[in-house]
Amino acid sequence: MSSPNYSLKVNRELLDPNFESYRLSLDPIPSYNVELDAAVEEVKLKETQYTLDHVRAFGMYNYLHLDPWYPDSVFFVDCKGRVLNLTVTLDTALGKPKEVFRLSPDGGCEEPLCPSLSLPSASWAALSDGTGRLYLLRTSQRGENSHLQWEPQFNQQMGEPFVILHSLAHVQGGVHSLEVLLLRVQKDPQESKGSGFSVTLEWITVAAQDQGKRYEVRTRRLLTGKSVPHYAALEPQGRGLMVASEKPFACTHLDGKAVETPADGAPEVGAADPLYFWQQTAEDVTVSVRMPEGFSKDQVQFRLAGGSLSVGVQGFAPILEGALHAAVDPEASAWVIKDNKRCVLEVTLQKLEEGSTWPELVPGDGRGEYMVSEEQAALIHERLTYLTVDDLNANGEAEKPPCNSQELEDCDGFPEDSSSLTHFDGGTLQPTQVVNLGSHQYLFTVDADPSEMPCLCLRHDVDALVWQPRPAQPDAMWEHIATFNALGYVQASKRDKKFSTCAPDFSYAALGECLRRTFIYRQPAPVDTVLFNRKQGRQVGQVAKQQVASLDSADPVLGFRASNERLFVLTEKNLFVLKVNNN
Repeated sequence: MSSPNYSLKVNRELLDPNFESYRLSLDPIPSYNVELDAAVEEVKLKETQYTLDHVRAFGMYNYLHLDPWYPDSVFFVDCKGRVLNLTVTLDTALGKPKEVFRLSPDGGCEEPLCPSLSLPSASWAALSDGTGRLYLLRTSQRGENSHLQWEPQFNQQMGEPFVILHSLAHVQGGVHSLEVLLLRVQKDPQESKGSGFSVTLEWITVAAQDQGKRYEVRTRRLLTGKSVPHYAALEPQGRGLMVASEKPFACTHLDGKAVETPADGAPEVGAADPLYFWQQTAEDVTVSVRMPEGFSKDQVQFRLAGGSLSVGVQGFAPILEGALHAAVDPEASAWVIKDNKRCVLEVTLQKLEEGSTWPELVPGDGRGEYMVSEEQAALIHERLTYLTVDDLNANGEAEKPPCNSQELEDCDGFPEDSSSLTHFDGGTLQPTQVVNLGSHQYLFTVDADPSEMPCLCLRHDVDALVWQPRPAQPDAMWEHIATFNALGYVQASKRDKKFSTCAPDFSYAALGECLRRTFIYRQPAPVDTVLFNRKQGRQVGQVAKQQVASLDSADPVLGFRASNERLFVLTEKNLFVLKVNNN
């Protein structure tokens, strides 16, 4: 049984259609350097860990962890297995990171991963040593007692190595429980046609026993997919799970027992691939629907009425069905069998409102893939060429060069892969809501409020929009709460970008390259002097600044986290603290 499809509702009040560009500011950013006693050891991928999923999950891992419960406090693990903490109160008097826990050496693992850490509450921590062992530790109230040693309450081997994606703690029925979400990329004998690996998300519930004297595993749930998720987080109280990924996930095991996957009543046309492809011009929309093998013209079921489209085969559920994004002219629309050998039915829809751009064909339907036409790619490039400038006083009257669609840059197009955002019910582990992200590229995750689920930032056209999950509101499960103007376009132009993030109060966003350079993009702020846009003949009241910081280190960047006031950058031998805001 398929889950209902939904769409993300953009808050237009948070968009700025008059945004021009970021202006490069030469104001220095105070930077402080903490030299580490022992190096942070970057775990290199082995020859057997060769897939793109391995690189995404482990090769690009963020070794630095920001405490969402206490501002300006970060954690990392060094090569000696020490969990170290740096809490900043005064930038000019930074001390050495303090040890709060030490991992036991385990040389029995042939392919260890990097240690990972998650902070489920203000007084608990979940820690992995990278060999498959999970620690749950009582940390006390970390704010004023950040120097106290952590006390392990749970220590157990959980199978193959993993990294921790998310965790939370809660009390239900008087029982204290911790929910932990683990990620693995494992060899899969059944994946003979693909990479030979599958991706698993294991959701583990550990509950207190004997009035909190010991903790034991209560439930283990396993979800399997074919791509590393961009975003995966648990719902408060363990009521559900949200996953954003290119390929869908499904529950396969519960407490070690296989779970049957419900069959779908629709005809089989290759569930791993998109069911249809669509593209558009200013006048029309063209949809290519993949039909089952052996179908004939007489079996085609086609209906176009009242702004709704239905395409299918007689005797089966419709392959494509739903309300279109906008109205079309039924009299000027038609369908034809484009390629009988490949089982493709082509539908042409005439737009009633010419010149409009459809973000989706059927809002919320995640089974199709959008293809950018040459005409639309040229329009995108023409719109975005001048969004960033390196000159504080750029000449706005300069003529724009003619657009050549053959010279489009990588940042001008849409992502090739289409992702979906899925909510799973905690009890049944079946999807309850699905959002087709389409061309809305995932950018980063940020903890804006530790009592809520982590936010995810997506690219919408040229902007970067921050979405806060609201699982308690089924009719509006994802709320648009902040916007970074043109950041979607800007970040795509940074070819050496490794990390991206933003402040929890959304006052700035930051991009970090593999080496040295960090870019900071501030929200528009009032200017002290009068600026005048001569081209548009109006006064400029606000300016969004871009700043660049260069680190005094030649080592690769391993960690990158932002608080409201500071940006923390971790390399092999140093921890840099950049004072971005003076709050």
